Amino acid sequence: MLDLDRILKKNLLEKWNSGKVLIVIGPRQVGKTTLIRSLCEAEGNYLFINGDDSEDRLLLENAGENKLRNIIGKYTTVFFDEAQRISNIGIILKIIHDQIKEIRVVVSGSSALEIANEINEPLTGRKWEFNLFPFSWQELKNHFGFAQNTKNLRQYLIYGMYPEVITNANEAESTLKQISGSYLYKDLLQYQGIRKPEVLDKLLLALALQMGSEVNYNELSRTIGVDRATIENYISLLEKAFVVFRVAPLSRNNRNEINTSRKIYFYDNGIRNAIIGNFKSLEFRQDVGALWENFIISERVKLQSYKKWHGRNYFWRTYQQQEIDWIEEIDGAFSAFEFKWNTKKRNKNFPKTFIENYEVALKMNVTPENIDDFLEI
Repeated sequence: MLDLDRILKKNLLEKWNSGKVLIVIGPRQVGKTTLIRSLCEAEGNYLFINGDDSEDRLLLENAGENKLRNIIGKYTTVFFDEAQRISNIGIILKIIHDQIKEIRVVVSGSSALEIANEINEPLTGRKWEFNLFPFSWQELKNHFGFAQNTKNLRQYLIYGMYPEVITNANEAESTLKQISGSYLYKDLLQYQGIRKPEVLDKLLLALALQMGSEVNYNELSRTIGVDRATIENYISLLEKAFVVFRVAPLSRNNRNEINTSRKIYFYDNGIRNAIIGNFKSLEFRQDVGALWENFIISERVKLQSYKKWHGRNYFWRTYQQQEIDWIEEIDGAFSAFEFKWNTKKRNKNFPKTFIENYEVALKMNVTPENIDDFLEI
């Protein structure tokens, strides 16, 4: 296992003694348990409750204040791992926060599905919430150094950055097939919204093949053979399970701007490539541009989350085929980015229509040569 500092560690430590419940949500196998346990072990006196363990779940059934005090005993910190599996976890956390005030409570969850339903209302004003993702470019650069990390970039585009993929590169393909199979579906298939696993399979494959392209829900509906509402519902669930994320078009000032479609990206390139069953090296692929775009955008999204960035992300396109890959808006100002894997190609000029209609603070063509500039802005 890599001795690698996670960016989120600093964020958690800043709130460690805040008196609120700390909640870390992210996909399975990204290191949530490892990170939180390392912080708890530094305190030296913590109780670990595993939501995946049926005995631990049974222990917490019908747990009121007195029972919780007996369970916690002399521990000063309680860590609920995979908390979405624990019945009434929101009420349990509320009781501990309100009635057993001397206890620090840390929670992990692999899905925003049940966690959000269970905790949002009971823990209003009582929690700090964080997201943890697969390793980031910055974390791996800090560990490997700039030169080695740059050499590894081609591998990241194919195999992604899940911790086990990075630490055991020889088994990367089998690891990703396992994660994209059992782990990917574990929470989704237990959720009542997923009634047709075969539809989920078809949808994921369609999204993987269209990665970074504009997605038409009606077209997906016809292709997969289910109604549009089901398509939208399943995509929403995939977002909450940290498999994909959507990006909306920017359309405010010009009637020629596209405003109905969405782009869908994967949080990890390796998961996407496992879904389509293609781990060929870059020189034998037709989708290198899409892999680069998905990689760099997912890295930017991780960075925004860790920095608690409060802006909005878009793409931009007109019916005349003018387009910009990635736009960020914050405090009324826009930054525009184009992504180019081939550094020998001439940098793209940003459309005059966009420049004239929006307050543009920054324009940048992002290539492998200036990746650090983009991921440190």
